Amino acid sequence: MPGGRLTQQDRQRIAAGLADGLSYAEIARRLDRSTSTISREVGRNGGPGGYRPQQAHQATAQRARRGIPAPPRAAGPSAGAVEEEIIELAVRSGMPRMTARVHVDLMLSEDGRRTAAELTRRLQVSPASVSVAVNVLVQNGYVRRERDPQRRRDIYVVDDEAWYHSVVISAQQTLEAAQAALAGAETVGLDKPVGQRMARAGAFLEQVTRDLRESADRWRNLLA
Repeated sequence: MPGGRLTQQDRQRIAAGLADGLSYAEIARRLDRSTSTISREVGRNGGPGGYRPQQAHQATAQRARRGIPAPPRAAGPSAGAVEEEIIELAVRSGMPRMTARVHVDLMLSEDGRRTAAELTRRLQVSPASVSVAVNVLVQNGYVRRERDPQRRRDIYVVDDEAWYHSVVISAQQTLEAAQAALAGAETVGLDKPVGQRMARAGAFLEQVTRDLRESADRWRNLLA
């Protein structure tokens, strides 16, 4: 039955959900709790990257015994809740959850720069998971890779220019699909319904992506 205090088992399941990259909403659904309960629990006990179920349970028990209220929270949503909301938006747009977690962690860093080791430690995931996520981000222009010659390591950077490059790459990929549709229409035959349908789709996508690229070039100065 929903409600009541979180048990130690609940907190272990919260930690497992965070490790699996689940959203607060999904963890709440699995525990039959409200999303705010999970967000508050995690925010009070180390945040998404530092949540420890045993420590959280002990701290809550100590506060209850001493009659000490939980640490005050600032007005409005916590940083963890804001981060989770951004991740959810990215996931709904089609980005894999781990890729979204890496991207958001980079965006919310002070200077937009992290090494693979820092991302692994902060997100508490395997180096392989970070590597896959970063490769997707680099390929799509969301992040660029810089080399640290002194320490022989890669540094991943997200800056204002990344938004321009991601739009350009996405437009180019869509343009290639449009051109393939136009070529396919000619192969099938423009006198046939399938060919006509492919031609209309190709022409539409081609014009839209060209407009998008022109718009990105025109407004690029806003990122300077």
